[in-house]
This record gives sequence, structure tokens and C-alpha cells, in this order.
Amino acid sequence: MTTILLPKRHKRFTGKKVSLTISAWVLGFLFFAPYFQMLLTALKPKEEITSIPPTYFPKKWAFENFINVWKEIPLGTFIKSSFIISMSATLIVIFIAVPAAYYVARNNFRGRKVFLFLVLVTQMFAPTALVIGIFREIAKLNLVNTYLGLILVYAAFNMAFSIWILSSFFSSIPQEIEEAAWIDGCSRVSTLVRIVLPLSLPGLATAFIFTFIAAWNEFVIALTLTSSPEQEPLTVGLTALIGFYQVQWQYLFAGSLIAIVPVVILFGLIEKWLVGGLTAGSVK
Repeated sequence: MTTILLPKRHKRFTGKKVSLTISAWVLGFLFFAPYFQMLLTALKPKEEITSIPPTYFPKKWAFENFINVWKEIPLGTFIKSSFIISMSATLIVIFIAVPAAYYVARNNFRGRKVFLFLVLVTQMFAPTALVIGIFREIAKLNLVNTYLGLILVYAAFNMAFSIWILSSFFSSIPQEIEEAAWIDGCSRVSTLVRIVLPLSLPGLATAFIFTFIAAWNEFVIALTLTSSPEQEPLTVGLTALIGFYQVQWQYLFAGSLIAIVPVVILFGLIEKWLVGGLTAGSVK
């Protein structure tokens, strides 16, 4: 009896796959290289940072920089302020954007296209260009150097994007599901809370993470509206490490890396819903 040996199947690497793989590695390297450089700088002693010729890797690893930065500036207070401001602004945006986006998605009212266009236009105005007007309005409300002033400004500037992405996602949910709930006795509010929102988790996650990151990373408005360490967010608080005659680079980079950690953790927790939210409405 003759045994026939079949050839093993090997994965075929076409030129397209190889080029895509190489491109992905190159893009990944370019993306992470600045953060890697920040980490190496944060781990250098002060004298090595300004040494000539400069060195890429530390000769002496100064891990204590990540501990000493908490003593140089009130980093814990800055992180607390950033978290309170960013989370409060995000919750306000979600609370207002959800009913607004749901109404836009389910009602073909007069001026609907104009409304959506105006919502999109508001994203074209950078906070930096409006900083003088924003300061005057916040000053009239006696909200300068307060959490509430920053929370209201951040919520206002991120509302448009959330309404836009959520309305697209609500439109992609079949209305027959809601009609079935109405037949069973659910009201519109109950249907929104119990049926639509659970199906809209990717869109909610997208609006949540983008609003939180935008509020967490904002600098110009926070610099303009705050002046005391108790109310300053982390982006402004880190500037205390920049003096007139010297910059404490090792602590500045250590603090910057610490500032990235909460956003990375939050992104990791909701990443599985994020892609679905970004592609909402693209397939019908």
C-alpha cells in the first residue's frame, strides 16, 4: 500500500501583505518614538539632560524622578482637578447630547439639515480664537478660577461632536425595535433608556472618550481661566516646572507621562466599543 504524503500548506506572503506589515511597524515606531524618548528623558539625572554631547540612553537611571515630581509640584491636586473637570464636562455632554441626538435621528423636522450643519460648523471654531470672548463671559458670571467655569466651556465645545456621532448611531438602529417596545407599553423615554441606549454603547463610548480626552488635554482655556494651584488642571500645573532661567525637564517629562496614564486606562477599558462607534452609520 502506497502512502501519499501531501505537502504542508505554508502561509503565502504576497508583496502586498509584506508591504502592509512593514508599513504598520514603521507607523507604530513613529507613533511610539516620542513617548519612548519622553520616558528616557524622564529617567535621566538633571546633569545628563544638558550634557554635551547629548546621550540617547541614560548613563545613570534616575527612577526617583517619578517620585520626586510629586514633591516638586502638587501633582495629586492637579490630577484631581483635571479628573473632576473632565469627568463633569463629559457627563454633562452625554446627558444633553443623548436626547438631542435621539430627537434629530428620529424626527424629520423642518430645518433639520440646517441644524446639523450648524452643529458641524461649531466644530470649526477653535477655543484659542475665542479665548477673549470666553474670558469676558466667564468673568461676568463670576466663574473665573472655578471648576464650574471650565466645566461649562469644555461641555459647550464638545457638545457638537457628541450630537453628531450619536445621531448617526441612533439612525442606524432599526426603528421597528422601538415600535415593538411601544406596543408592549413602553414610553419613549423608557424605550430610549431600556432599548436604544444599550444598543448604542459603541456610540456612547466614542462620545465619552473623545469628550474626556479633549477636556483632559485642553490647555489655553484652562491657562486663561485659572490662576491658583487648587483649581488648575494638570496641563496648566505642569508649567510650574518651567522657570525663567531653567526647565526641570526630568520632572516635566515624568509628569507628562503620568498625565497620559488615566487616558490610556480609560481608552483600554472602552476600546472594544470605540471602533463600532467611529463607524456608526457607515453601513446601512
